[in-house]
Amino acid sequence: MASIKRLLLIVACLALSACSTVTKIMPDPDYAIAEPPPPPAPGVISNGAIYSAGTGLSLFEDRTALRVGDILTVMLSESTAASTTASTSTQKNDSTDLGIPTVFGGPVTYNGRNVLQNSVDAERAFTGSGDSSQSNSLRGEITVTVSRVLANGNLAVRGEKIIGINQGAEFVRIKGVVRPQDVTPDNTVLSSKVANAQIYYGGDGALAEANSKGWLARFFNSEFWPF
Repeated sequence: MASIKRLLLIVACLALSACSTVTKIMPDPDYAIAEPPPPPAPGVISNGAIYSAGTGLSLFEDRTALRVGDILTVMLSESTAASTTASTSTQKNDSTDLGIPTVFGGPVTYNGRNVLQNSVDAERAFTGSGDSSQSNSLRGEITVTVSRVLANGNLAVRGEKIIGINQGAEFVRIKGVVRPQDVTPDNTVLSSKVANAQIYYGGDGALAEANSKGWLARFFNSEFWPF
């Protein structure tokens, strides 16, 4: 009995230590830093021109992202709202009167009552209504790198930010295409100016687990539960 108690105590200690461990979100390779192309090898003889590839000087241009590996800051300013309302109402009334049919010229009676006289009344009605609304907001900033310069000069950017807080971790990931004209002189761009933007925000840890249903509750709310 003592050995069983010790075993249960060890299991409980391991469970508590696992719960107190800070959750780590691993970086996503799809949002990794883009490496700039290597500089030309030293001693390479140019073709005789003053300009040499990879050795240009930016004397009169703004220091904004233009090449692979350059960084710029995306100002996250996303806000969405959607609302849907539906209402349906139907009604139908039917009435049929068969009158007093006759057989061989006279009505069919039983104890003085016309047994063949009949009428049918039917009334059907349906009323239904529903509404749905959802709103989302995301504010902040994230610095990304230029992963590719497209043929038309636009910049494909990507990047992520991972923040570990106490017993949880949060991340922001973004990927998209930016026009150089939309990059401000302070090297920032609004997220609304990012084409084909893919923005992901999430987290993990004690706080995220507290906001999620347990496996048993998810089972009873799933399509597999027939009731």
